[in-house]
Amino acid sequence: MTAHRFDPHRFDIVGFDLDGTLLDTLGDLAVALNHALGTIGREPVPQAEVKNLVGGGSGLMLRRALALTGGEEGLDFDALRQVLIAHYGDNIANHTALYPGAAEMLDDLAASGTRIAVVTNKPEPLAVKLFDALGLSPRFASVIGGGRYPLKPAPDALHAMVEQCGGGAAAFVGDTTFDTRAARAAGLPSVAVSFGFCDAAPEALEADAVIDHFDELIPALARL
Repeated sequence: MTAHRFDPHRFDIVGFDLDGTLLDTLGDLAVALNHALGTIGREPVPQAEVKNLVGGGSGLMLRRALALTGGEEGLDFDALRQVLIAHYGDNIANHTALYPGAAEMLDDLAASGTRIAVVTNKPEPLAVKLFDALGLSPRFASVIGGGRYPLKPAPDALHAMVEQCGGGAAAFVGDTTFDTRAARAAGLPSVAVSFGFCDAAPEALEADAVIDHFDELIPALARL
């Protein structure tokens, strides 16, 4: 791995999306989603297809899955979403891990004095529980999840991220249009990761830079 510890960049704060950006959560999300579908007699969605359903929060993921498996007419959607969330919360880190190079990248950002934050549409208690389970919580100056502010692509949570981190120049890293649109609305430059749960081709996410591995993030930030 090429070391980028001392590459200069102008950002005091670098924020990250969670699912499909910092963490590959697909395995645990797929298990929880298919558990919920199974309680209403639906066929499971293959994990490779679940990847295309993620983004915009658990409710949107579930609605997309129901559309694939027979629709939601006559269902108590809110109750089913709670079944999904409860199962996910009880099995939150069985198959989840940082993407390759993420740990080293976070180390390098921290060594440069950059404040690191997370803004996710995942409900905040679940985001905190997941980071605690993986021993990652001490890395972050701020973790903002769904339930406190309007979900991305609204910019509110990104504005709060900057405020909670003490202000300064900030950039945001994500994998979907929810992330890049939120960054643009908040007036922040964005970096898209091509390896996540992209809801469009990486070059179509309209980020200021696209990276294929976290080895490339700090050099990309230095060019922005």
